[in-house]
Amino acid sequence: MTLEIAVRPVLERVASDHEFSPMTEHPTYKADLLKSMQARGYIHQITHPVELDDSASNGVISAYIGFDATAPSLHVGSLIQIMMLRRLQQAGHKPIVLMGGGTTKVGDPTDKDQSRPLLTEAQIQANIDSIKTVFAKFLTFGDGPTDAIMVNNADWLDKLGYVEFLREFGVHFTINRMLSFESVKLRLEREQPMTFLEFNYMLMQATDFLELERKFGCILQMGGSDQWGNILNGVELIRRVDHKPAFGLTTPLLATASGQKMGKTVGGAVWLNADQLSPYDYWQFWRNTEDADVGRFLKLFTDLPLGEIARLEALPGAEINEAKKVLANEATGMLHGQEAALQAAEAARVAFESGGLSQDMPTLVLTAGELDALTTTTLMVQAGFASSNGDARKQIANGGFRIAGEKVSDPNARVQMAGSETELRKGNRRLRLVIEG
Repeated sequence: MTLEIAVRPVLERVASDHEFSPMTEHPTYKADLLKSMQARGYIHQITHPVELDDSASNGVISAYIGFDATAPSLHVGSLIQIMMLRRLQQAGHKPIVLMGGGTTKVGDPTDKDQSRPLLTEAQIQANIDSIKTVFAKFLTFGDGPTDAIMVNNADWLDKLGYVEFLREFGVHFTINRMLSFESVKLRLEREQPMTFLEFNYMLMQATDFLELERKFGCILQMGGSDQWGNILNGVELIRRVDHKPAFGLTTPLLATASGQKMGKTVGGAVWLNADQLSPYDYWQFWRNTEDADVGRFLKLFTDLPLGEIARLEALPGAEINEAKKVLANEATGMLHGQEAALQAAEAARVAFESGGLSQDMPTLVLTAGELDALTTTTLMVQAGFASSNGDARKQIANGGFRIAGEKVSDPNARVQMAGSETELRKGNRRLRLVIEG
């Protein structure tokens, strides 16, 4: 058996391929899950929409999203996937969080021009331990029928022998089809090498879906639209091998109104873990949302009722800034807690409206002797604004670092302070520098 349904470009609509076409229409759903997801803007593509709607209307369904552990924290670009699992649970269904302990050893080639660095098992496990703490902020875990569970695909992928894997799963995939995937085609067109290791990633992801279907009755895989082809692999594998229903649903790839990819700013990645990005900086990220994105982000990243969101996004002129503060408070409160959100909001008020530096801002404390030993370059690294001296020099050359509001131009200059505290800034990230002694 081979998979005969070719993966087509996202915007192409083929009359004979109704089940797998992107969502270019607005059907009326019965299931609360799909109605909510459609109203809030989560649905981009969906397989077998009528069949999935019936299943979600008639009982509890299980759905999963996979997260590879390539860093100690997910960034805000992954938040839409976490929120999809939250919507699933809110609608009375069961979320499965799949940690990619096995697939991270290979690396997803999707949307990448070159291979990811290979991590050791210890690094992958440390990343998983760090990442998984975030999910409890958004989901309720437990043993109940709609409680979320977390599993690790290393539990089955690590046990598969190579010949066993090829005989059991390789026969269901054709090289012809795999070469048609955008992730493969782009590498080949750009003459960028794609390792045989990465080429196997799509088979491993399809195997994940099959394993979750067999172990937990999971019938739905969700993800970003860049995962559409990989998701179709799993859907078809289950339907052809186990002859059971399986579905795929993707969200739009999220970008700001100006076209910037979600999750990155001039100040660096917007991490979800507090030890990677402070609640204050996280609040500031949402506060700096573009006017045109406010309503969309309120729908995707908060639990506010749609009627209230409609009121907020219709605020005229400068009043839209109040809606941005609501977005920042709601998003930060969900991730870091209401107290942290209120502290961040107050720190911002003091900093921007009163012109001062709040004690609730992220703070770097140094002695006078420690400051004397630093240059602007090493201060950037010490403040966490740069990963290395070379990175700091590059950012300074690009005008990306300010001290007390003044742009830093000399990477070797010593830091001069008029008082005992001042402000350090990189993009929208701000830090209070305090000198003691």
